[in-house]
Amino acid sequence: MSVLTENRAVPLGRLTVVELRKLADTRAGFWLLLIIGLATVGTSAILLGWAEDAEQTFSGFFLFGLVPSAVLLPVLGILSVTSEWSQRTALTTFTLVPARSRVMLAKLAAGVLIAIAATVATGLLAAVANLIAGPLGGDASWTLDSSLIWQSLLLQVIFVLMGIGFGAMLLNTPLAIVIYFALPTVWTVIGEIVTKLAEAAKWLDLNVTSQALSEADATGGEYARLAVSTALWVIVPLVFGFIRVLRREVS
Repeated sequence: MSVLTENRAVPLGRLTVVELRKLADTRAGFWLLLIIGLATVGTSAILLGWAEDAEQTFSGFFLFGLVPSAVLLPVLGILSVTSEWSQRTALTTFTLVPARSRVMLAKLAAGVLIAIAATVATGLLAAVANLIAGPLGGDASWTLDSSLIWQSLLLQVIFVLMGIGFGAMLLNTPLAIVIYFALPTVWTVIGEIVTKLAEAAKWLDLNVTSQALSEADATGGEYARLAVSTALWVIVPLVFGFIRVLRREVS
């Protein structure tokens, strides 16, 4: 009994550090992080080599540089949950920390932190690229609306949490990745084709509502639509995912 009590008392911060380390411990996680880093560097190289001089600004480097992490970090979020079952580490994890909800909270915290780290790293890379752009004839402007910084961060966090939600809900890596990319895309296509669903898509299509975060000073109405679509695509999968993780038998 004392051992279980001690395990339950493991600080959430320590669990979060463990989950952060586990993101890069697997071969898939390590290579995915490496690919995200190289792809982010590649965005700066593309702008420096082929973009118009006016597009070579800190804002341009920063916003374009966020694309790889926005696309691939959710996959890392999926792996953070599904690898427990595919790598058969769930038994060890939940034996050491029987309170599964605390493990899931640590995974969510790790996902948020990795999104923050990716945004900060992209900003630093954008600054370096902008310094290089100046001598090469680029605009090299440092202007960036402050709202775009935290909106971009919010976008990264939303997509990472969405990935964790899909991973927890399905607990199968290939299936979760396919559904994560396919289902929202199908819904976007249907919303554009079926006229009667066009109005609903403005509220329920995260691919549409999240575009407001790439524009400075989004309106209250845009945030309202984003909140509704986030509830559908992020909160609902997380709730069902939490329930499934808590109830699934570990063997």
